[in-house]
Parts: sequence; C-alpha cells; structure tokens
Amino acid sequence: MLAGVTATTGVSSVERLLDAAAGAFADRGYAATTTRDIAARAGLSPAGVYVHFGSKEALLHALSMRGHEAALDLVTRSVAGPGPASARVARVMGAFSAWHAEHHEMARVVQYEFGHLTPDHHAEVVLLRRRIDHTVRTVLEDGVAAGELQLTDVRETALALLSLCIDVARWYSPTSGRTPSGIGATYATLGQRLLTP
Repeated sequence: MLAGVTATTGVSSVERLLDAAAGAFADRGYAATTTRDIAARAGLSPAGVYVHFGSKEALLHALSMRGHEAALDLVTRSVAGPGPASARVARVMGAFSAWHAEHHEMARVVQYEFGHLTPDHHAEVVLLRRRIDHTVRTVLEDGVAAGELQLTDVRETALALLSLCIDVARWYSPTSGRTPSGIGATYATLGQRLLTP
C-alpha cells in the first residue's frame, strides 16, 4: 500500500486534505478557514495537516497551482484543434466554463483566493494566468490577421471572454438545475456569437 493512503478509502491523506481545503475555502473563504476546519473535513487530526503541508497557505498554494495548471492544459488543448479562430475560441469558452462548473469549489478558490498567497507563490500563479490569457489572445490575433475577426482591442476581448467563463465558479451550484455540459454548450455558442460580425 502506498504511504499516506488509507486502507478503507484508497484516497491519500494529501488528496483528502486538498479536497477538504477546497471545500472549506470555497464555503468560508481563506481568511475565515482554520487548519482545524480543514482537518475536520478531511477526517484527520489538526496535527495531520502539518504532516503534509507546512501551513494553511501551503494548502492554498497547492490548490492554486493544481487548478491553474489544469486550466492551462484545458485551454491549450481546446485551441489546438482545427477550425477558424472563432470556432477555436468557442471551444475554449465551452470547455473553460464547463470546467468552472464541474470543479466549482476548486475553481472558486483558485480564481478568488489566490491573493492570499505569499509573494513568491503569487508570482507562480500569475505566470500561469498570463499563459492562459496569452493562449487565448494568440488565437484572437490569428483571427484578426486572417481577416476573420474584427476586433479593436484583442487584449480586452480576451479578458472579457475569459472573465465570463471564470464567473461561472462564483454563481454555480449543483442544485441550480444546470449541468456543466449544458453551461459549456451555452458559453460556446455565446463565444461564437460574440466574435461573429
């Protein structure tokens, strides 16, 4: 058996702590959450947190990196396929918005709590955020260069499109009656319409 993996669940203590931290930070916010809250959600003693993470901030950093790396991978894969720029951006909006619904707790934390990170950790996350933004801007620039898109400000357009998707994490609830896939389909259509003259 792997070290740190419980016999009853097969889920490592690290994964349980990360899931618990995501839920606690999403529900209460980083500042109002204690390591005791996280430990209780994970079914561990308060000291159990410090076996794997040196601080509450270290948990936030691990979540922030994991979430942003997953988002960057998703965006990169979405723009890589064939089709005109508007279709590629629509794929990004569909996938990115659906991800923010499906992983709404983690997404809420990584998008709205990363300001609590230490300066070095914050800089790491900002670099990933810039790479996500750059990926979308590049597709928009390709569309403008090809004469497909007529945009006066590519940077602001990319920000607006990504912000629409990110905002899903703020309002989404599994009890809303809306599914991540349904949200993704709606946002993909919206993205295509916004970019079509």
